[in-house]
Amino acid sequence: MTVPLSAVASARQILTRLHDVMASRANAQAKLNNVVDVIGESLDSEVCSIYLLREGMLELFATRGLAQEAVHVTRMAIGEGLVGTIAQHIEMLNLAEATAHPDFSYRPETGEDKFHSFAGVPIVRRERAVGVLCVQHADPRRYEEVEIEALQTVAMVLSELIANAELVDEVEAMSLSAAQTGSEQLSGLTLVKGLASGVAVYHQPRITIEHVMAEDTEAERQRVYLAFDKMREQIDRMASQAEFGVGGEHEEVLATYRMFAYDEGWARRINEAIDSGLTAEAAIERVQQRTRMRMRQIDDPLLADRMHDLEDLANRLLRMVSGQLGTAATMGLRQDAILVARNLGPAELLEYDKRRLKGVILEEGSLTAHVVIVARAMGIPVLGRIRGLRGRVREGDPLLLDADQGLVFIRPAQGMVEAFEGRFAKSRERQAAYAGLRDVVPTTADGTRITVNINAGLRDDMPNLALTGADGVGLFRTEFQFLVSATLPNRERQTRLYRDVLDAAGDKPVVFRTVDIGGDKVLPYLRHDDGVNEENPAMGWRALRVALERDGLLKVQARALLEAAAGRTLQVMFPMVSEPWEFDAAKAVFEGQLAFLQARKKARPEVVRYGAMLEVPALAEMLDVLLPRLSFLSIGTNDLTQFLFAADRANPKLAERYDWLGVGIMRFLKRIVDAGTAHGVEVAVCGEMGGRRAEALALMGIGIRRLSITPAAVGPIKELVRQVHLPDIEGAMAGWLANPPANLRAALAQWAADREIAID
Repeated sequence: MTVPLSAVASARQILTRLHDVMASRANAQAKLNNVVDVIGESLDSEVCSIYLLREGMLELFATRGLAQEAVHVTRMAIGEGLVGTIAQHIEMLNLAEATAHPDFSYRPETGEDKFHSFAGVPIVRRERAVGVLCVQHADPRRYEEVEIEALQTVAMVLSELIANAELVDEVEAMSLSAAQTGSEQLSGLTLVKGLASGVAVYHQPRITIEHVMAEDTEAERQRVYLAFDKMREQIDRMASQAEFGVGGEHEEVLATYRMFAYDEGWARRINEAIDSGLTAEAAIERVQQRTRMRMRQIDDPLLADRMHDLEDLANRLLRMVSGQLGTAATMGLRQDAILVARNLGPAELLEYDKRRLKGVILEEGSLTAHVVIVARAMGIPVLGRIRGLRGRVREGDPLLLDADQGLVFIRPAQGMVEAFEGRFAKSRERQAAYAGLRDVVPTTADGTRITVNINAGLRDDMPNLALTGADGVGLFRTEFQFLVSATLPNRERQTRLYRDVLDAAGDKPVVFRTVDIGGDKVLPYLRHDDGVNEENPAMGWRALRVALERDGLLKVQARALLEAAAGRTLQVMFPMVSEPWEFDAAKAVFEGQLAFLQARKKARPEVVRYGAMLEVPALAEMLDVLLPRLSFLSIGTNDLTQFLFAADRANPKLAERYDWLGVGIMRFLKRIVDAGTAHGVEVAVCGEMGGRRAEALALMGIGIRRLSITPAAVGPIKELVRQVHLPDIEGAMAGWLANPPANLRAALAQWAADREIAID
């Protein structure tokens, strides 16, 4: 078989012939019949078929190679068979053996049993599939990349033909999923916590590409060049006006964003699409469709987020080249609004008026996305991963966003609005009450001082120290700087961040955790040497294991921390220590850098305190060896719990299955606390567990006196501490751990209720 020499030449050849087909006076059906012949001949494919969405079903409209009797007879539902799968997921399929695919559905009336290979692409109109274009061949083989790209280009032309000929009812199709007018509740992934209400505002209006085939290729190219120049100028100006200060993580986010804007590979692909015969708008959309399909195939969440940044830029470029420059941000928000989008780039979020923008809901999005970092700094709640969102929400719909619970209420009934407003008011009252505890020292009813620290990871988290009145930062996650950077942060950037954090903390202590990357925190610029794709990354090459193998990484960070803490006390702890020798090796790196500074008479910390995070259960069996070497020990309850229960914390099926207040884990934690007490080493709990009132009560009952928690939990925990008489809860916990009740959480709740202590 002859394979086309290039995607550009192949697409141009097909588009040239299709131009004649489109210009003919034939009716729509005749044009489709000609189209399948042109494609089949150009790609030397024995079968070419077009399925279009009609009355909710994918109907075979035209074919070359299948039985003509099947035309307008063979119909498949969305999601049914290979064709239905392509339409449902808006993604291409390329199969050497079609029958091997789990979604394969044989239709005897088509006579397709003699064909093995199959490739298909969606025909997309206004971001939804209105049909499928597919080819088949008798020989089992995968179609070449150039052939797939040619098919995708042709699918765009078909989209225009279909719209002009009104072969599918777009208005009816677009309204099928948006026909609901009553109240709805959708659930998603909490990206930034908070409550908000407002009307739905689409981040960007839909841009309909009216003309796909170019009349003058050079003119289209110039339009793209001008749009690129204008877009890059906007991004540069936006970065220089960022409101978060110089040198922050947000600056690094925008630097990565700028890198994509100046990516020559992206511009080249758009140029190649124009060379094939597409207009500037169609070329950008053609490349963007390819990007979306690639995003669906990326398992790496960090890389997927970077692809979202690229799509964000493509949307910006498309608006510029089409002259449709208005977005919800540029047109201005007229009332309190909840922003609705498939995804959102950090630069676009910065364009909005913070006084009107109350929340964001996304069809996609993830915890590692750049936009989440920016939204958190802006104090805007964000909910993501809501499939079919834009098909259910209409512009102007009233919305209630409960990002604390991962819910959004669409067109809420009056009773629901009143209940939400009541909750909102109570939330404000509680926040005001907690703010009143800012200067209150967290001391129990019997006079025992409990240390309440915050967890942080960004420069912009540091004002929370003053806002909450926390005792210090018990966990500063240094990896955040690495996660938002396009390249490995150099020593100067790290030093600047750590010094700024210490300056912001003043006389309050800060515990820096050395970089914890790997697992679910993948850096695109730092990979396995052997390229192994880990099946269980949480237990794989991560945290201290990475730092000790890539000792240059730890040396640079050690030097940065030591220089930043010159003249002060530096507290540093190492994550995921599994055996004492790992702690020794990590400490030796710091001591080596300390000796280097001393030999050169450079400023250095007055004191360095070394600690470890206990997240790996095996370390608990070696505490008699490790504790004499430590200044402090922190228990990382998030990872420790999943390792103890052999339960992936990212698996939603297991999220609620194992209780932090199980007797097994509380006994385990009690052993650690007792060992620390015996060796005179302070033991703290870092993580979400300590920020929950019931769990915090139990932790105090087993001897924990130091908590490091999310800033939002400081007020509630301070309030709890002042209500607790430690000898009482210690006695109760000792009894329950010795003679376990059927449900420890229920027993603790009853104990608290009897003493009028709120632990919800």
